[in-house]
Amino acid sequence: MPQRLVVTEMSHEPRKRFAEELRRLRGERGLPLRDLSRQVGWDPSLFGKMESGSTLGGPEVVQALDQYYGTGPLLLTLWELAVGDPTQFKEQYRRYMMLEAEALALWQYSVSAPPGLLQTDGYAREALAAGGLRGKDLDQQVEARVRRRQLLEGEDAPPFRAIVSEAVLRMGLRDKPAWWAQLEFLAEVAERPNVMLHVLPFGTGVHGLTNTDTMFLRLLDGRTVAYTENDVRGELFEETERVERLQRAYDAVRDRALSPAESRTFILRMLEEVPCEPST
Repeated sequence: MPQRLVVTEMSHEPRKRFAEELRRLRGERGLPLRDLSRQVGWDPSLFGKMESGSTLGGPEVVQALDQYYGTGPLLLTLWELAVGDPTQFKEQYRRYMMLEAEALALWQYSVSAPPGLLQTDGYAREALAAGGLRGKDLDQQVEARVRRRQLLEGEDAPPFRAIVSEAVLRMGLRDKPAWWAQLEFLAEVAERPNVMLHVLPFGTGVHGLTNTDTMFLRLLDGRTVAYTENDVRGELFEETERVERLQRAYDAVRDRALSPAESRTFILRMLEEVPCEPST
């Protein structure tokens, strides 16, 4: 059998391959990042992060680079492959979790499930089991998710603002006692001084985050990063322009939501509708 021909030494992993191609194209032209920034129009730090693989950037900047380098749709195709890579979701989520543990402040919008930081073990177990986890893997993931709640406990706990769609409170669980316990926990945590919980009622209309769970973290260095997530994809945003755009959408949602006091009353009314209390 003839020896297999090695066509390229570049990585076959989509994210790394994209970053390598960016470095190669700039290197061939001998361009400093600042000169590339002046030519294309984005901050040089963004290009540096894209070339290091710490962020993928957005389609607009990638298309601009394709146009500048004259590479047709090459970079955009590599970007799409990197975004769709199943390992990408896990890598970005792991980085988000690391940043979450160090955050000075957190805020979130949840579409259909309680924020991970506010989930009880009963809710986490049913939700993770619905996703296919079983046995020891399920036990480990439930423990890890519930352990996250410790971030909001203690005298030095960071402030956390959470907006939950009314759908979060209507979805429920098949295990009614577990659902009762989840609603009771939301009502309890809403009284903590560092937690501001808002309910966005039905009837407030569509908005910029209608289908997307969105989390924000203010970090020690003063930066704010954002993480968006749906059932099949998660993306971490660190570039200022994209984060600010998401923050404006979040602020618009907050303006439509109930106040923390009104929201707790809303949750207590929902609690009364659950047919049974948790078993002792």
